[in-house]
Amino acid sequence: MELYFFILAAVIGLVIGSFLNCLIWRLYKDESLSGRSYCPHCRQTIAWYDNIPLLSFILLGGRCRRCQKTISWQYPLVELATAVLFVLTWQLDMTTQNFSLQLLRDWLLIVTLIIIFVYDFRWQLVPMLPLWFMMLVIFLLNLVLGFSWISLLLFGAVGAAFFLIQYIITARRGVGEGDIWLGVFLGLAYPDPKQLFLIMLTAYTLGSIFGLFLIISGKKKWQSRLALGPFLALGAIITLIWGRQIITWYLGF
Repeated sequence: MELYFFILAAVIGLVIGSFLNCLIWRLYKDESLSGRSYCPHCRQTIAWYDNIPLLSFILLGGRCRRCQKTISWQYPLVELATAVLFVLTWQLDMTTQNFSLQLLRDWLLIVTLIIIFVYDFRWQLVPMLPLWFMMLVIFLLNLVLGFSWISLLLFGAVGAAFFLIQYIITARRGVGEGDIWLGVFLGLAYPDPKQLFLIMLTAYTLGSIFGLFLIISGKKKWQSRLALGPFLALGAIITLIWGRQIITWYLGF
C-alpha cells in the first residue's frame, strides 16, 4: 500500500512538473495559460500523445515531431525533479499529525521554489506574480497549521531585512528587489531561525562553488553577476527535505 501511494505521488509530480514547464514559459512570454501546449520553435500545437510527461521526451528522442528542433532538457528535468520531490515530501509528512494539510503546504512550497529556480536561472529575474500569490497561500496554510501570525510576520521581516541590507550596502549590485521579496517568502515559509540560517548558508555556499566553477572554466568573469534565486530555492528545498537531519548533525558535531 505504501508503494502505491509513492507511485501516486510520483505520477502527480510528473503531471504538475509538466504544467510548471508550461507555466514558466507563458509567464516569461506574458501569455495566457489557456490553450494547448505548442512547440516554442515551430509553434505547432503538441498532440496529447506527444505531451505525456517524461515518456514523450524519451520516445521522441528529445526532438519536436514536426520541426525536429531539440526540446530543452529543462522539460524532463523539471518533471522528474517534481516527481522525486513529491515522493520525498510524502514520505517525510506521512507520519505528521496534519498529514494532508502539511503535504499540501510542502507541495505548494516545492512548486514555488521550482518556478523560481528555473525562471531566475534562465532569465535572471524573480517571477513576482506567482511569488506574491504563493506568499499569501503559504502564510495562510502555516496559520492553519498552528504557527503564530506574529512569528510568521517577524521571520518574513527578518528574511526581507537580510537582503535589504545587502541591497543598500552594495548599491543594488549585490542582490535585486526580487531577492528581497524572496526573503519575505522564505521567512513566511520557514519560521525557524535554524532553518533560515541553513537556507542562507547552503545557498551562498552552493552559489560560491558554482560561481568559481564558471570563472575557472572561463564562462564568467569576477565582475559578472550570478542570479541568487536558484541557489536560495535549492537551499530551501534541501532544508525542507533534509533540514532536520542536517541541523541535528551539525548541533551534535
